[in-house]
Amino acid sequence: MGPGARMPKMPGGGGPALAALRIPQYRWLFASNMAFFYAMQGQMVVRLLIVWEMTQDKAMLGYTSFAVAVPMVLISPFGGVIADRLDRRKLILFGQTFLASNEIVLLILLVTGRLEFWHLVVGAFLMGCTFPIIMPSRMAIVVRIVGRDTLGSAMALTSGGMNAMRIVAPAMAGFLVAPLGIGGTYAVGVSLYVLAALCMFGVDSQPPPMTGVTKSLLSDVREGVRYMRSHSTVMVLMLFGLLPMFLAMPFQTLLVVFADEVWEVGERGFGILQGMAGLGGMLGAVAIARRGEKPARLRLMLISVVAFSSFLLMFSASPSFLIALPLILAANVFAGMFQILNNTAIQLLVPEEVRGRISGFLMMSFGLTPLGTLPMAILAERVGAPTAVAAASGLVLVGAIIWYLASPVLRGIDAELLKPNNPSMEPERSRA
Repeated sequence: MGPGARMPKMPGGGGPALAALRIPQYRWLFASNMAFFYAMQGQMVVRLLIVWEMTQDKAMLGYTSFAVAVPMVLISPFGGVIADRLDRRKLILFGQTFLASNEIVLLILLVTGRLEFWHLVVGAFLMGCTFPIIMPSRMAIVVRIVGRDTLGSAMALTSGGMNAMRIVAPAMAGFLVAPLGIGGTYAVGVSLYVLAALCMFGVDSQPPPMTGVTKSLLSDVREGVRYMRSHSTVMVLMLFGLLPMFLAMPFQTLLVVFADEVWEVGERGFGILQGMAGLGGMLGAVAIARRGEKPARLRLMLISVVAFSSFLLMFSASPSFLIALPLILAANVFAGMFQILNNTAIQLLVPEEVRGRISGFLMMSFGLTPLGTLPMAILAERVGAPTAVAAASGLVLVGAIIWYLASPVLRGIDAELLKPNNPSMEPERSRA
């Protein structure tokens, strides 16, 4: 399997939802994504269980996620610049190899009985350093492979696959721990990281859009910031997307607390909660994929963020585990829809020469989710996990409505997306 390798051609049909899968290179990229996200999600669940069993401290869950978030936020803009300067496939291969090596070290410590909490924190920090290299390249490479006409399908399939792994990986991790132990389960994850790297050889090299660059990385980061400041539509979409990512999405780290202390359903219940959250995100992605490339994204985006925060608020107040399951499912359906609509709109608006840098800033926004786990975890330690999640949900609900009413730029998103040459739109004065 070499760089020019191709999977057998996929038959036509499948509708707009599967349009991207008719492109051979995207199928290799999709397979790499699925192996990568399976390993990541499975080991993330096991890591949370290890931390909780080691410490029984909600704040420690927050510190572990915080260790991931700090390098993600700080390095992501530079990762985006690098994605515009170097071959994106090589960057992905490098990042995945480094991440697999990091996990191998943790695996050795685990199976030899030497694993301590600080090892997990350092491992999480190194993981946070790696994601800003991998993810902007993964996001930017999709557009060049599939083109604008099938970008919505590709984004929805990628997001749907990621959420599918949130269902499959926790369930499989729980299943494998019994016969293989946690060490064996970690070994499976490491092998999948390797598989993810191998699948990338089915994707052609991606020459960088920026060649012969003599400017410093920091100069290019500033150029990306100037681009966003002079294109208020992109800036407003990115900031609006941060609202649920920072305030409410960190609730997922506290699911282990809900399972253990609130409803007392143990590790199996925790896996079910994770699975229902992942199923909801996958269903949201399917809904957007079936919708196709229709305009009028803003209304659905606003409905999605309001519905997400409302269902999450009800989840936090659920009196029983069984009632909570459909609520977390519904919340994540709308969370998935909002994220895909927001990210797709941004990718449609930016030109190729800055796509890596903008993807880097998007990756930085993803880092705000684990960054937000620390204040939520500390609040949960003081007032309880249900109250902490309820407060965050209420802030998102109120904030989204106020933002929509106060921002003419946000209300004009659909018109901007309908412009024939929006990636080359002239700089406009920020009005948000």
